[in-house]
Amino acid sequence: MARAKSVQPMKIRLKKNDLVEVISGKDAGKRGKVLKVIREKNRVIVQGVGFIKRHTKPNPQRNIKGGIAEREAPIHVSNVMLVSGEDDRRTRISHKVLGDGRKVRVSLRTGEVLDK
Repeated sequence: MARAKSVQPMKIRLKKNDLVEVISGKDAGKRGKVLKVIREKNRVIVQGVGFIKRHTKPNPQRNIKGGIAEREAPIHVSNVMLVSGEDDRRTRISHKVLGDGRKVRVSLRTGEVLDK
């Protein structure tokens, strides 16, 4: 019997509703909004990217129709980059402590504060 792999947690600097661009894989170049961050598996679900087909059985109790449903699959966080709002290009992320004591995310390309 195969043993389950333990996933090393990475530092995920992305948050829900961030605009990201896929940098590798079959959907490279596509952009979308982060719908969900799965920190324990180092993955994100991006809107409109990485579709998979799920075969579902009908369940009248839950009002679920059967058939083939398409939905977004999780993508590894190393395969996406945040898109900066200032120059509309992808950027890496850094952290900075502001004068009022808040810790915010900063675009390394432009120096723009990403957290409002």
